[in-house]
Amino acid sequence: MNEPDFIAALRALPLHPGARGLMDDCAVLSLGSETLVITHDMMVEGTHFRAQADMADVAWKLVATNLSDLAAKGAEPVGVLLGHMLGQEDARFLRGLREALEAFGAPLLGGDTVAGDGPRSFGLTAIGRATHTPVPSRSGAVPGDAVFLTGPVGRAMLGFEGAAEHRAAFDRPVPRLAEGQALAPLVSAMMDVSDGLLLDAWRLAGASRVTLRLDPTAIPVADRERADEAIRWGDDYELLFTAPASAQLPVAAHRIGSVIPLTEAPLILGSEALSDPASLGYRHG
Repeated sequence: MNEPDFIAALRALPLHPGARGLMDDCAVLSLGSETLVITHDMMVEGTHFRAQADMADVAWKLVATNLSDLAAKGAEPVGVLLGHMLGQEDARFLRGLREALEAFGAPLLGGDTVAGDGPRSFGLTAIGRATHTPVPSRSGAVPGDAVFLTGPVGRAMLGFEGAAEHRAAFDRPVPRLAEGQALAPLVSAMMDVSDGLLLDAWRLAGASRVTLRLDPTAIPVADRERADEAIRWGDDYELLFTAPASAQLPVAAHRIGSVIPLTEAPLILGSEALSDPASLGYRHG
């Protein structure tokens, strides 16, 4: 199975209402007066990081990518659970883990440690507390809304390729936690950009049953000459969101398009209708 097929099969299993039909990156659980936001991401050697990567950077990125999902829900971190596969440079991993947990105020709650052969893999569960309810989802965009992006895409791509000024964007991304919390009361839909702007926009449009019309000239990119790659590459962890066009935004953001009623395609880039997600970004399998 590829990733979409596997997720579709999971939807046939008993699901908790907080799973939001597996259409979102987080589960949302109401417990008394609190609403918890829970997410889990994994990183695998050879797919998410190079074998020779600094394990301190790997640990940082593992934390940051999970907290980016919380950011898209306007949640503040409560803590994390770590799944760790022992191997070389564990001391460096611990150093990066400490740096990330301290930087983002996300203390360790526990987890599990294993030993094994083959490529290393790590998992992290991040638990957050919603700062606004209803908690933003991918499914609330409505025609007439504007589409926004908090910052440029393509920096991680350039950093991966070795551009010194963009290395941190790939090795040590920063989740937009403060921006997500500020935006949560205003947005109609929100998610982070992890697998490529176009693919993630396609997912948001699909969840909301609308079409997003994006203006390619309005999308901020790190290298305008490579814009077509930048909007597909991913690993940027900016926030993609929709809100009323008249909204007074509390954070800096670029308007990159509009929400229109569903057409033959969930995504329109300029004048091109995009209905096949295969070429829009990164998908597992």
